[in-house]
Amino acid sequence: MSDYKYSVKNTTKIEREKLRNVALSYSTLDAAEPSNDTMKLVEEYVAGNMEIADALETVIEKYRAMSLKNA
Repeated sequence: MSDYKYSVKNTTKIEREKLRNVALSYSTLDAAEPSNDTMKLVEEYVAGNMEIADALETVIEKYRAMSLKNA
């Protein structure tokens, strides 16, 4: 995944900040703002500490676990 166009390795912090801002603006057009937990993960990506794919996987697992718990 490190060869991915938007990987930490292939982007600067400024580019990751721009990506975050664009993604946030698109995601809130027709939905609620992401949770604080999700935003913390995105900030980890912007800081270069986590790949965005890993953040996404963490968010998906969180909601999958919540769904199983409520079933």
